[in-house]
Amino acid sequence: MSDTIIVGLTDAAASHRAVQWAARRAHDLGQRLVLFSVVGGAVGAVGEDAVVQRVVAAATERVAVTVAELTASGLEVESRVTHGDPVALLVEASKDAALLVIGGEPRGRGRRGQHGARLAAGAHCPVVVVPEVGGVDRHGVIVGVDGSETSNAAIAFAAAEAERLRQPLRVVAAWMPVAVPGDFGVYPDVYLSDLQGITQENVDRVVEAVAADHPTLEVTAEVSEGDPAGVIGDHAAHATLVVVGSHGRSGFARFLLGSVSEEVLSHLVAVTAVVR
Repeated sequence: MSDTIIVGLTDAAASHRAVQWAARRAHDLGQRLVLFSVVGGAVGAVGEDAVVQRVVAAATERVAVTVAELTASGLEVESRVTHGDPVALLVEASKDAALLVIGGEPRGRGRRGQHGARLAAGAHCPVVVVPEVGGVDRHGVIVGVDGSETSNAAIAFAAAEAERLRQPLRVVAAWMPVAVPGDFGVYPDVYLSDLQGITQENVDRVVEAVAADHPTLEVTAEVSEGDPAGVIGDHAAHATLVVVGSHGRSGFARFLLGSVSEEVLSHLVAVTAVVR
């Protein structure tokens, strides 16, 4: 397995926080960093080459300063500065990476927010999205589970991160009754209690398995009725890290996130990992 963390570098404040997050993880796990800056937006207009060259040169100088600072702290760091389609280039680079870390912005704030969602869906390795927001007392790792294979990968990632951070892990699951049109009336109590019970049993099995693999890790469970993304978002408000699975697939659909992971990223309130 690769020991490389790639950080997608821009001039945004969230990108600076992403570098800091990745540097701490690289230090903890003895990994190397690659700072990857991509100048995008070229359309082939006359005179554009000279503009791109100047922007790439300026970006190279900025990245070199960050590389020097991180190297001085004892980390192994290299940089790549180029131009082209940021999403395509970072997705390609992720083939040889253990982790891709990017800064996250609200989806309404231009293309960078869109890029973040596409990268989280398309990357070949887990993607960590670091938001601009800070200043909140945070504790614990949250992982959303739904019993899928992707969910199992998210659980393994979350447990390893909780152990690294020396923080408790909370396994979160949500259930919702079947949506019915019209005046359906009240759901039978036995139906609702069975949904709760089935979900609770699945989560209890997850907790038991994680505890067996990580005996020193504090693991708790939370099962709630409600929209899964909303339930995860409620817990994320004061979490150190949130982990969800991606349901992206091959080909064009690789760039489509599952509804829960996409919704969590669109309301980014904590450092969030999307695991394939």
